[in-house]
Amino acid sequence: MIRGIRGAIQVDANEVTSILEGTEKLMRALIEANSIHAEDVASVVFTVTADLNAAFPAEVRKRIGWDFVPLLCAQEIPVPDSMPRIVRVLVTAETQLGQKEIRHQYLGAAEALRKDLRS
Repeated sequence: MIRGIRGAIQVDANEVTSILEGTEKLMRALIEANSIHAEDVASVVFTVTADLNAAFPAEVRKRIGWDFVPLLCAQEIPVPDSMPRIVRVLVTAETQLGQKEIRHQYLGAAEALRKDLRS
C-alpha cells in the first residue's frame, strides 16, 4: 500500500547547517518510526517557510543515502502569524502499515502544528 508520511521541525536559524541538521533529524525520526527503506520511497516533498532560504532541505539525501529517491523543495504559503523557520516533509512510500499505524513526526516546537497526532 502507498502511504503519505508527514513531519515537520522548527530549525534554529536560516543557516545551511541548521537547515540540514534539522532536516536530517526529522528524516531519521520518520525512517526509524516507520521502518522506511529508500527502495520503497516513491518521492519526497519538502516545504519551508519563507524565512528559510539558505539551503535546500533535499540536500539531506547525501546524509541519509537516498541518492536515487526523487526529492523536491517548495515554499510554504506565507500565512500571517504562522510558526517561523519550519521545514515540512511528505514522504510517499510503499508500506505494510495501515493508515492509523503511520507514525508522523512533528518534532520540538513543530509538535504544536499537529496536536491531534500526539501519542
